Amino acid sequence: MTPTARTGAAIVAVLAWAGLVVQFTASFDATGSTGQTLWVLLRFFTILTNLLVAVLFSGIAFGNDAWASPRLVGGTMLAILLVGIVYGLLLSNIPLPTAGGSQMANILLHKVTPVAVPLWWTAFARKGGTTHRDPWLWALYPLAYLPYALARGMSEGVYAYPFINLDRLGWGQVLANAAMIALGFLVAGHVVVAIDQRLSRRQR
Repeated sequence: MTPTARTGAAIVAVLAWAGLVVQFTASFDATGSTGQTLWVLLRFFTILTNLLVAVLFSGIAFGNDAWASPRLVGGTMLAILLVGIVYGLLLSNIPLPTAGGSQMANILLHKVTPVAVPLWWTAFARKGGTTHRDPWLWALYPLAYLPYALARGMSEGVYAYPFINLDRLGWGQVLANAAMIALGFLVAGHVVVAIDQRLSRRQR
């Protein structure tokens, strides 16, 4: 990675960490407990994925070229894109807390990082290192999240997202919603690979 690429990665990491810290602070003000705050926040795919972005891009910023693997960066980009797209299509009209920095955290976690990561990928990521097998590997992350989120929702009575709320929707609709999101994720993954390969050919 060039110094410019590492600087760009540092900016992405700072944005992600900032969103996470602001969200933690706002949630802590409501719960008063560090452990409870962490437990609540880790219910959300948004938080988990922004944490992945923050850690990965911190590693890249500090010069760990192994963390700049095309497959790793590509999968992370696809996951954070999922965060932004699902928010825009399904969640943006749902009222969210605005006190204590929650509104700023919402902007950073749902809007800024889902744009910043693809911009960094386009400008700096090594191209040509992905194949059309990779989207199936990338899909393991959201696939693993689904049973985790459902298990927490069933045990706690609070679901992370309305489109996976078993109490209101039932198994059939929840699984249909998950299948549609999974299909979109896989299609987007293959588009990412196609763009990656096309950009690689242009660089030769």
